[in-house]
Amino acid sequence: MKHITFYLDFISPYAYLAFQELPTALMGLSYSVRYKPVFLGALLKHHAVLGPAEVPPKRAWIYRHVQWLAQRQGVELAFPATHPFNPLGLLRLAVATQAQGLPNRYVCETLFKHVWTGGADAADPTRLHALTTQLAPGRDPRDAAVKAQLQAHSDEAIALGVFGVPSMEVDGKVFWGLDALPMVRAYLEGDVWFADTQADTRWNGVQAIPSGIPARTV
Repeated sequence: MKHITFYLDFISPYAYLAFQELPTALMGLSYSVRYKPVFLGALLKHHAVLGPAEVPPKRAWIYRHVQWLAQRQGVELAFPATHPFNPLGLLRLAVATQAQGLPNRYVCETLFKHVWTGGADAADPTRLHALTTQLAPGRDPRDAAVKAQLQAHSDEAIALGVFGVPSMEVDGKVFWGLDALPMVRAYLEGDVWFADTQADTRWNGVQAIPSGIPARTV
């Protein structure tokens, strides 16, 4: 059985759609999943990348695209009253529900639906309080240990090379994005693309391809 670590931030509509699609995309395969919340903002800062919503034309395209994808998947999706928003309260609540900071699927689904259905303010303190009461975490989401655990999750993701969400790690390989789900399935099925003698060149060799554009300095 293969083990998948699913890195997510509730702020991402693509993470929401990938979370909803995962059981269907991997139907019939033997695998386990652990859901690991990370702060997307920390990943973007580390890699010196603007958030998708910080580029106005890209923001508009993404918002159109995810609505179309949701309709195609048959998934309910309504944008929260404001987006982007500060997701730290939701991330810390998720972490606080489990001793190792690994929320179960029910918790993640509840938090995703809090953001992506109904069209309300995802960061509204009153709504967050009601959500906390509903989920009844074993720890206070404001506790320093919870905050440190979320930071550790994000640091771990960065060390693995995760640069965005959703990202799925299997056997040290990181697959990024909703559209990577078919590739994850192929890997779990033992697709020859990953197994033949050229697999290492295909997967790791890309890092040796020279770039004709100078690296950005931060």
